[in-house]
Amino acid sequence: MYVERTLTVPRPIESVFDYLGDFTHTGEWDPGTVETTRVSGDGGVGTTYANTSEFLGRRTSLDYETITFDRPTRLRFRGHNKTATATDTMTFAASADGTGTEIHYRADFDFGRLLNLVAPLVLRRKLDQVADETVEQLGKTLLDHA
Repeated sequence: MYVERTLTVPRPIESVFDYLGDFTHTGEWDPGTVETTRVSGDGGVGTTYANTSEFLGRRTSLDYETITFDRPTRLRFRGHNKTATATDTMTFAASADGTGTEIHYRADFDFGRLLNLVAPLVLRRKLDQVADETVEQLGKTLLDHA
């Protein structure tokens, strides 16, 4: 299952990419993130991060890796633990009026074969709510930091 959203911010594409390309910033723009630390790498492809997030009142840890780093147009991070895999993809383009950056954000979740069957029924509403909160916070954060 997945959620996706698009937003536009009045910031240059390179600065938006550079800010979001550093996955340690997730604590500033992702309401579910408790903490993210860089474990290894220089920030590009292959860089790994330890992420702690909270969802439905439970804390969980995921090991993330940067799997795509195409400055300034595309980022992908893949996180996993024993029960789930999450892949976050962000694409960037100049806004239609040329004054900012359009960000397309998609988060894909794989909970394993059995849970993937029931997850849409149980989690869809909450994931949509979290996606809306994330986009709102992301927009506010980019105004201050990108």
